[in-house]
Amino acid sequence: MDTEKLIDALSADLSPAPAGQVSRGLGGVAAVGALVAVALVVWWLGLRADLMDAMQGPMLWIKATYAALLGLGGYLALERLSRPAGSGRVGVLLAGAILVALLAAGVFQLMATAPGARMELWMGNSARRCPAYILVLALPILAGTLLTLRRFAPTRLAMAGGAAGLFAGGVAATAYGLHCPETSVAFLATWYSLGVALSAGLGAALGPLALRWR
Repeated sequence: MDTEKLIDALSADLSPAPAGQVSRGLGGVAAVGALVAVALVVWWLGLRADLMDAMQGPMLWIKATYAALLGLGGYLALERLSRPAGSGRVGVLLAGAILVALLAAGVFQLMATAPGARMELWMGNSARRCPAYILVLALPILAGTLLTLRRFAPTRLAMAGGAAGLFAGGVAATAYGLHCPETSVAFLATWYSLGVALSAGLGAALGPLALRWR
């Protein structure tokens, strides 16, 4: 039997996936993952002591918006990459654009700061912990996303895994903002981004193993 006949035979009894199945699956992971991440923040790290006051200022919302947009970029990439030969270009471009914009804002902030105060502004009080915390918070979301992707038909497995990690990292970083008291754009652009990048890298490494057809 030649290849075309084999494909026809395998697909003879298949029906199209219901409309919106991918979006519903990923949306469910996002909702559950966000709840899990917030619960982990409350149970493990604790909410920042001045959360109610911080909600009245801009920085908490800047952090949440930035992290959520990275997660949205991952979501958009995943929505496409979950299909055979799908391209995640739109989502990756969105995440890249928001990253570049915030990095530029962070550099501008550092340049506008007195040289002696730049390191403190950039490192804050939690630079060494922040990326690791975001990665740990992202792990259950990444696992759930990869399990959901297995129901679909991704063919670019490393890219799909990386998009899953970007998505998970963005959701985790959004929740982490409820704990993090840092108020520097330079800190956000560097250490939040590193945490999300670690999650994306882990997803890219796991994708070919977790998503391959068996």
